[in-house]
Amino acid sequence: MSKIYKQNAGHKNEFDIIADSFLHGAGLPFSDVLDARSIKKAFDDEDALFAEDKVFSTEITLWAFLAQVLRDGKEAACTSAVDNIAAYMMQTGYKPPSGDTGDYCRARAKLSLPALRRLVTESAKRMEDKCNRNWLWKGHHAKLVDGFTFTMPDTPENQAVFPQNPSQIPGVGLPIARACAVVSLATASVCDLAVGPYVGKATSELALLRDIIEVFDEGDVAVFDRFFCSYMMLGLLSLRGIDVCARVHQRRTIDFHLGTSLGKDDHLITWQRPQCPKWMTDEVYSQIPETITLRELRFEIPQSSRVESIVVVTTLTDAESYSKNDISELYGHRWNVELDIRLIKHPLSLDHLRCKTPEMILRELWVTLLAYNLVRRVIVVAAMKHDKQPRRLSFTGACQNILSSWILWSTKTITNPEAMRNAMLVQIASNEVGNRPGRMEPRVLKRRRHRYPLMQKPREVLKRELEKP
Repeated sequence: MSKIYKQNAGHKNEFDIIADSFLHGAGLPFSDVLDARSIKKAFDDEDALFAEDKVFSTEITLWAFLAQVLRDGKEAACTSAVDNIAAYMMQTGYKPPSGDTGDYCRARAKLSLPALRRLVTESAKRMEDKCNRNWLWKGHHAKLVDGFTFTMPDTPENQAVFPQNPSQIPGVGLPIARACAVVSLATASVCDLAVGPYVGKATSELALLRDIIEVFDEGDVAVFDRFFCSYMMLGLLSLRGIDVCARVHQRRTIDFHLGTSLGKDDHLITWQRPQCPKWMTDEVYSQIPETITLRELRFEIPQSSRVESIVVVTTLTDAESYSKNDISELYGHRWNVELDIRLIKHPLSLDHLRCKTPEMILRELWVTLLAYNLVRRVIVVAAMKHDKQPRRLSFTGACQNILSSWILWSTKTITNPEAMRNAMLVQIASNEVGNRPGRMEPRVLKRRRHRYPLMQKPREVLKRELEKP
């Protein structure tokens, strides 16, 4: 007997299919982090809701897009996303779409970029505000900063906005973008991100960080590497009441005989304001303090068979409240942001995005970050309920747990949701990763890759060479 499907018009999908996929439930902590109401409001405020009476509505499209970026390999294709939508529709009694991916791809292109970015930043903000105080560093919300790059398909549209490395021959390289991310130390969520071309004016990681400096709140501590450690950056952050812990830039002269000594390799120094840089307006420059008193410390870091000496500068100048070991511990946490970015780039495939146009590249980027933050939300719930540290729980394991019952949670076909939810949280909380303090892992690969040479000429040129007798 043929199945009679309901009409699509008026079917009640709502945005709770997204929330339910990430284990939302009454009584769980962080229940208002990206719940159905807040997701819908973000798109509604941007006047970006579409096709509410059709298969590819805003909520269905975003739900399928999130599943795409969480999956890997063949299941990350658009055909797999349409199959997911078809399975959802049949489970909920509605007519499934055809296997054609065109409608789904056009629906993805309608997703509002401002709404997606807002969902990412709001989710991180809410987790940060409600996190366990024991997860903070000496009562401070520490935020880690780092930059990275990612590539994308070699299309004329992508090359126009994100040109390939200029050192590469045209037709050989891939379009490449540069990004700068701010990540919470407590929850490992992405607080905000700026992206731009790999080369060109105002495209450095330092310039990108200036674009998202509003992500820091008064009382936060910004932790970053020496590339970001400039006087103007410290000045801009100090204007907002933000403390800094950073490695000293390699070009700055270091002399522990100067200043006020606080102990061995620990002293107070004064930096003088340099001339106004070209990118800064005279009005902003006049607000930058003429001098900044900083605390400079030197640490010995064991590196395999040798010891590396690093110098850290911080605005946390009270040696009684913040000992030398405290500052060493804080800067040591900076290594976590590299691990977080590696998780986004590899398990979530952000190292090479799939879309063919710059607009869709940005949508894929923000949906990936949204998926990452939603998984982090599940991890912090498990950590809160089972008295664990979020950073000690496996991100990949949490992804696998979520994806294993993706359709079941979305269609609400689980017979005992509370018991299954609790069981999944127990499983996530029990899947701890090894303690990896500091940067003690060698940068080598065990698995041998294929020994194909790198492309040095455009593909068409290589093809013609193969055709020669």
